[in-house]
Amino acid sequence: MPANQPATRTRLSERAPAPGTLEAMKRLWTPAWIVRHVAMVVLVVGFLGLGWWQLSRAAGGNPISWGYAVEWPVFAGFVVFVWWREVRQELRGPEAPGPAAETTESSATVEPTRLAVRRPVRVSRTAATVPDSNDPELTAYNRYLRWLTDNPGARPGDYPG
Repeated sequence: MPANQPATRTRLSERAPAPGTLEAMKRLWTPAWIVRHVAMVVLVVGFLGLGWWQLSRAAGGNPISWGYAVEWPVFAGFVVFVWWREVRQELRGPEAPGPAAETTESSATVEPTRLAVRRPVRVSRTAATVPDSNDPELTAYNRYLRWLTDNPGARPGDYPG
């Protein structure tokens, strides 16, 4: 390794094409992105059209429409903002790892860890033994609760007692 090159190198910067290149722009022409582009255009044109309609109603004497005439173009601007932010994020590629996640030459093949969603683990619980009291209603209620705990899928109407 030459002395003028740093000892650490990130794998993400090696894989991602430079922003603004033709290779980076190809990512914006997948079917999912085409749907996003079309949805953005439809929403912006629709919102601006609704704003124009409210402006014509406001000019015709409807004072409430002045608020809507301002509101619809704001919605259109928000759609453009979200679309632009998503495009920029896609062109930047994945986030560059921080200093703790940098890899060296020898460990360049190590994949970053990903969080996995797993099925919940069912923990079996044993019911605490409660001594029966002198009150028969309280004893019957505690037995009912113990039965519900022991049979989690059962409905209260299934109680045999």
